[in-house]
Amino acid sequence: MKKILSIALLVVGTLTAMAGEDFTLPELCSGAFVGQRVQGVNPLLDGESYSQLSPDAKQIIVRSFKNGAPTRVLFDVAETKGKVRLQRIDGYIMSPDEKNILVRTETQPIYRRSKTAVYYIYNVQNRTLVPLSDGGPQECPVFSPDGYMVAFVRQNNIFLVKLLFNNSESQVTKDGEWNKVINGKPDWVNEEEFVTDRSLCFNADNTMLCWIRYDETAVPEFTFPLYQGMKPAQEQYAVYPGSFSYKYPMAGEQNSTVTVHSYDIKAHKERQLQVPLESDGYIPRIIPTSDPTKLAVVTLNRHQDRMDIYMTNPRSTECRLAVRDNVEHYITENAYDQIKFFNGGFIMCSERDGYNHIYQYDLNGTLRRQLTKGQFVVTDLYGFDPATGTVYYSSTEESPLCRATYKTDAKGKTTKISTQRGTNSDIFSRNFRYHLNVFSNLNTPPVSTLRDASGKVLATLIDNHEVRDRLATKTLGTKEFFSFTTSQGTQLNGYMVKPADFSPAKRYPVVMFQYSGPGSQQVIDSWSAGNMGGCSYELYLAQLGFIAVCVDGRGTGGRGAAFEKQTYQHLGHMESEDQVEAALWLGSQSYVDARRIGIWGWSYGGFCTLMSMSEGRPVFAAGVAVAPPTSYRYYDSVYTERFMRTPKENPAGYGENAISRAPQLSGRLLLCHGLADDNVHFRNTAEYTEALVQADKDFSMITYTNRNHSIYGGNTRNHLFRQITNWFLQQM
Repeated sequence: MKKILSIALLVVGTLTAMAGEDFTLPELCSGAFVGQRVQGVNPLLDGESYSQLSPDAKQIIVRSFKNGAPTRVLFDVAETKGKVRLQRIDGYIMSPDEKNILVRTETQPIYRRSKTAVYYIYNVQNRTLVPLSDGGPQECPVFSPDGYMVAFVRQNNIFLVKLLFNNSESQVTKDGEWNKVINGKPDWVNEEEFVTDRSLCFNADNTMLCWIRYDETAVPEFTFPLYQGMKPAQEQYAVYPGSFSYKYPMAGEQNSTVTVHSYDIKAHKERQLQVPLESDGYIPRIIPTSDPTKLAVVTLNRHQDRMDIYMTNPRSTECRLAVRDNVEHYITENAYDQIKFFNGGFIMCSERDGYNHIYQYDLNGTLRRQLTKGQFVVTDLYGFDPATGTVYYSSTEESPLCRATYKTDAKGKTTKISTQRGTNSDIFSRNFRYHLNVFSNLNTPPVSTLRDASGKVLATLIDNHEVRDRLATKTLGTKEFFSFTTSQGTQLNGYMVKPADFSPAKRYPVVMFQYSGPGSQQVIDSWSAGNMGGCSYELYLAQLGFIAVCVDGRGTGGRGAAFEKQTYQHLGHMESEDQVEAALWLGSQSYVDARRIGIWGWSYGGFCTLMSMSEGRPVFAAGVAVAPPTSYRYYDSVYTERFMRTPKENPAGYGENAISRAPQLSGRLLLCHGLADDNVHFRNTAEYTEALVQADKDFSMITYTNRNHSIYGGNTRNHLFRQITNWFLQQM
């Protein structure tokens, strides 16, 4: 860190201070400055091309990786044969052999990732389009490896469609029932915290269908109210309000019981696989391997500090431990989300040496080699070429604030592929000869280019000149990275946005924004920093005369396991200390009015806002907490226990929360929460406000009818940000 940020203030660029138009909240909330990205790139088998849904969602177009030019139309709603006539599609899934396509229509979201939809099977050669099923909408469909079968979930049961037998449909499971048993797709907490919407796959030779079964019968139920509302209106609640009830395991409470099952497609026989799992353990993934007798079953103990990968025979049900990964405190999502199998082996990430790195194994679990090493974090694992032994990934080797793309060959030689400093993300062709690179930094909207294996630009697809042109009409402040050392001796990174007419002789009010959650990172050299693209909301605050600041405290990501995991079992303690330290450091600067420093955040950032305003040192004049968890006793088991263990094991850690700190609240507080938040329940704010009342603390509160954790729909987002802005204008 010393060689990266060796000075207290590092100016990374100034857009312009010329006079221009003002930002407006409606245009910010409309996404005017977020920037466009190339969407839905699906690399094809030939290694030379990719498929992509057309902007009008009527066609699937094949484009060349060399220049992005269209080479053929794979699907067109106007050119299909059969009785089905579609106006547009929402998305698609290619079969492994690319001979059939599942096209998605009538999509309805369930939770953050899950959805129901009506799928159709499109045969590429003869252009026929037929329904996948006539029995009702489907969820999480998956093709068999040969492309001749599709399995899907409907109403918690699994169904199988055989394309070679006139799309004949059979029901595989019959015990699925709402709020009791789920087959083939995760329950709420597994979906939310293990980042997946499917728990269903075939084995390599198409003979066995495998899935995770979730028995949530004993999981406690949570209910929240629903009203008629608007945008959209729910007319069924026009007279009497309704409610939504679902299974939500809070910290320390009963989780779903998970088991893995297989179905012999020819013999029509179901088996339960003998996975060695504690009764309260997790199965975040099942993954087919190149060997039909080996299904990879990934398990976690409830403490989530041990991950096992079992090779399980779906026919005999026998399991054998292949890899056991023990790390201090907890396993991060990278471990199970970035396991990639190839013929005869797999690669995976682990923090076993203190930094997230890549390891190669054979299918028996024998470690072949560690592919990356050093005091940096691998952030994305793009792929592995078994023919050359080369792995492709992004990491923080350049700087914790940056993401660069690299490849490391079989001899351990590492080559940087990305050419620009900032944040890079990539999608590689199947043969790794080409890749789509998306680059941005704090001052550059996303630029999407096609590149060859060396990183040479072949074509520019999107450069977001429209965003740059719109920004050129505005009066823009300056964006700067900085670092400082706290009184505890910890160096922290931040960025600040100053007004266009900034004068070091003046004293400015400051609005601090943060998230602060374990492993998160807000201070990053990316257009995604801040709010609404390119810190545009922060530029808006600067336009109003504020300095906008963000600081990543202890527990955040990009700096290795030791820095990230030091908040273990004490969420909110160090994070709030560091935000207070940041405010004190800012207040010591000659250009800051120490009496007018505010803080705000959303979700974990809302929690940290409350903890910081009640840390004991009264440095914040005002604050806004949006959808805050006020006690982690009220939050879900998987996320909370990963960082806190259970309330029974860690009563002191759980006891230190925003509610218990309510009597120490200092500064003027605004609380904002959606009443239909299925993630951080409104109950958190309700319990916290009661604690404030009993502590005789004044506060203000705004609720949003029928809105979930994201608080959007109609004019909602514009209204929310106006309240946040006005609060700081009025209270500071």
